[in-house]
Amino acid sequence: MSDDPEISLRQTSDDKLADEWALVLLAQGLSPRVRRRPDGAVLSVPEDQVERARAVLSAYESENPKKKRAETLEPTQTAGSLVGSAVAGILILLFFIITDISNSTISWFERGSADAQKILNGEFWRTVTALTLHADVVHALSNAIAVALFLGAVSSVLGIGLGAALMLMAGAGGNLANAFLHGSAHVSVGASTSIFGAVGLLGGVAVVTRGRASSKRRVWLPIAAAFALLAMLGTGGERVDIWAHLLGLLVGGVLGILVALTTPRPPGLAIQWACGGAAAAVLIYCWIIALR
Repeated sequence: MSDDPEISLRQTSDDKLADEWALVLLAQGLSPRVRRRPDGAVLSVPEDQVERARAVLSAYESENPKKKRAETLEPTQTAGSLVGSAVAGILILLFFIITDISNSTISWFERGSADAQKILNGEFWRTVTALTLHADVVHALSNAIAVALFLGAVSSVLGIGLGAALMLMAGAGGNLANAFLHGSAHVSVGASTSIFGAVGLLGGVAVVTRGRASSKRRVWLPIAAAFALLAMLGTGGERVDIWAHLLGLLVGGVLGILVALTTPRPPGLAIQWACGGAAAAVLIYCWIIALR
């Protein structure tokens, strides 16, 4: 180790990234030091190694541009995810108020619920519209909070637009599979199928991510975590549709694996807007069909 005073080179809130920088410098025979502070990790080297350390890190980042770009985009993406997930939760509550107030003039539940028999007869829009209907204020409030939380989690991994579109697909797919499973008079409503679709999405993405990493022996952990959440949150109460929750989780898991395999990192802003716009358009179109 050099006795020269240390000079700070980089600071980051990502401890793993700081350790990665240190390993790169160590591999080049330098003497880095990582100091943990409340506001992040600081990488420093002796004064006589500063120029070489900067050159080494610049060369490393030019060969690994994805990591540098991901660190730059993370704060913006997180802010967008928080806003989008909060808006989704608020919209669920607003739609409940609308359906509750106008319940006497428009038969929302009759036209939009996930009636298994009617879905099997070709009214597939019900798989989507049912996700926005809730039986009472407690049902609506709990699902609004859960949607905000889980959409935020999915969005932090996939982006807000793609995350919302996949949650809608998982919920609709779960309702469709549930209709085929029952094959008779069975009616369900609520966004919980999409919520467990989000749990499946996170688990599916994590399975692929762990499969690519060195800890392949623990690929099963995200699957176990997803089913544990299903057991804790999705099986209690007389009116809980456990099969819809399970099928939403399974559809979400398949979607999560497919997306993780085909999309190594979240798409850009244009694609996020396109996915989010498409999800909103599908939802609106399905209600137009239901109410005509």
